[in-house]
Amino acid sequence: MVIVGPTGSGKTDLSIRLARHYGVPILSTDSRQVYRGMPIGTAQPTLEEQRLVEHHFIASRDVTDELSSGQYEVEALACLERLFRTHDMVIAVGGSGLYVKALCEGMDDLPKVDPALRERLNERLEREGVDALAEELRKVDPAHYEVVDRKNPARVLRALEVSLQTGRPYSEQRTGKRRKRDFQIIKIGVTMPREELYDRINRRVDLMMEAGLEEEARTMYPHRELNALRTVGYREMFDYFDGKCTLDEAVDLIKRNSRHYAKRQLTWFGRDEEIRWFSPKDESAIIRHIDFCK
Repeated sequence: MVIVGPTGSGKTDLSIRLARHYGVPILSTDSRQVYRGMPIGTAQPTLEEQRLVEHHFIASRDVTDELSSGQYEVEALACLERLFRTHDMVIAVGGSGLYVKALCEGMDDLPKVDPALRERLNERLEREGVDALAEELRKVDPAHYEVVDRKNPARVLRALEVSLQTGRPYSEQRTGKRRKRDFQIIKIGVTMPREELYDRINRRVDLMMEAGLEEEARTMYPHRELNALRTVGYREMFDYFDGKCTLDEAVDLIKRNSRHYAKRQLTWFGRDEEIRWFSPKDESAIIRHIDFCK
């Protein structure tokens, strides 16, 4: 079973309740919760929650050890193979659309990029900004330029580096073919009215600040150029550390950018007709749906 939805919608709490109900483990499909040292900014399950339910891909690798969606596919499927030996269900939960796609459908076998090329592009990103790289992507792959999130540095960089290394547009190398899985997939989406969601996001940011997000971001500051740190919550705090804004302005930006991210997540998952949507409070209805589909 896969639980998806926008940031702040209550996926983690729901997944833990369902995992305890069925007596099964949880596999994270969050591309940031996989890293150590970022529990507050990535809203990782608490240590108490991890004691209640067995979790996988939570704080399991160093921030310098990047986990691409293709690598995640390989490692997550291997993890599932082990878990299915002793459980008839595993709950996958997270809001990273590419990780969910990798788990459920598979990723295209794109070439591994030359580290020197990636480093040069990252240097340009820092110097010129994402808009300059997006403009270059428009020249080498206008088709993908039209559909990519042009404000997401990781997405722009990936498409551009593959295009430049292979000499072929990234869009031509994406087959879109779905790989058959040997396990059943039940997709649950959780959401709520937009105003309620945005209010939850705003309050969650305040709680993150009270929990020590500023101090956590300072420990991550030396790694600020890594893709894992080009993330809402850390980017804004890094700008505050650099004197580009005040602390209050940084917090307001985290709230705004988190709301924008939630909107993009809803758009992404809204395209998937296999997802059955519920309020996170409708636990009994979700259980009935799962039991019916099993």
